[in-house]
Amino acid sequence: MSSSFTDRLLGRVRLGGLLALAAPVLAILFAALVTSAILVVTGNPPLHTLALLLDYGSQPRTVVNIVNLATTYYISALAVAIGFRMNLFNIGVDGQYRLAALLAAAVGGALVLPPVLHVLVTVLVAVAVGGLWASIAGILKVTRGVSEVISTIMLNAIATGFGAWLLTTDRLAVAVSGSNNIGTKPIPASGQFPGFALVPGTQAKVFGFIVVAALLGIAYHVLFNWTRFGFDLRATGASESAAVASGVNVKRMVLLTMVISGAVAGLVGMPQLLGASYSYSLDFPTGLGFTGIAIALLGRNNPFGIAIGALLWSYLDNSSDILDLEGIPKETVIIMQGTIVLSVIIAYELVHRYRMSAEQRRVSRQLSAGTGAPAEGAVA
Repeated sequence: MSSSFTDRLLGRVRLGGLLALAAPVLAILFAALVTSAILVVTGNPPLHTLALLLDYGSQPRTVVNIVNLATTYYISALAVAIGFRMNLFNIGVDGQYRLAALLAAAVGGALVLPPVLHVLVTVLVAVAVGGLWASIAGILKVTRGVSEVISTIMLNAIATGFGAWLLTTDRLAVAVSGSNNIGTKPIPASGQFPGFALVPGTQAKVFGFIVVAALLGIAYHVLFNWTRFGFDLRATGASESAAVASGVNVKRMVLLTMVISGAVAGLVGMPQLLGASYSYSLDFPTGLGFTGIAIALLGRNNPFGIAIGALLWSYLDNSSDILDLEGIPKETVIIMQGTIVLSVIIAYELVHRYRMSAEQRRVSRQLSAGTGAPAEGAVA
């Protein structure tokens, strides 16, 4: 391989890396500018507001809350990203994780098992329920051609109604002492996932389920980049006709992808259930599935990018609590989050177009010089 070709190749790799890094950074800066303009219009000093967010977000207990919420966000975004990698839009993560958490909590509260086995059974129930609920959308798509967007949205509504029907004192719920709340029977100590005291200055613990979240990220990377199944899945998402021509069973891939996405979605509620509440009640966190969609887009379906996006989103969510106490509308943070996602999508599209244009110019120069792109590929 010639040194000139090596230099050009390394230059393009470095340029691509810089462009990929520049897109989210520029998007965040743009969102900060938009938020600053809104703060100025509403009579709130941007620098003072930023200082409040930074100070509150760096307090030990807030740091623990940021990491814990980011853990659930991360799992939710991974579930969404699995579908995105095949051009499937699993909008039903919200319904899948809530129904899975409800039934897993009921099973976990009813069983008496040794500690590790108890946790494992509860988690497996959540995985199974999430996968089975998502499989309904997959079956409808491969057998009747129903859009997974429509079917998963409808399944969200059904899961909400079904969960409300199950969460009554006549079925799976019991009254919570000292309040008007109701929830499943509490999971005993043998079924709880212990946390870690990682942050000095507070007794609050980081969810132990963060280890599972990290393993999920590693498994996601290996699945999509180092396995035949991952290659077939990405190939199907890129071009179904090409995948069929190469012998891939597209319908099977669609169904399996939806099941895997739903199975991961079933784990979204586990950090909270096994590490904090130990029961599924009326105030169990909702909306995590829709947040996962935004974070998956922000992280470009990359497990490391998703982790950064989850931490950023969680940081803004937790830090915004101080704004209300200072008389600053906390909705400012919501505006910033929405602007970040929109800006990132636009920025990555601009970067993609620039890369395509640059590649076309490069090939054109090579052809004009009589070197030809295929010849370089052959040398490589």
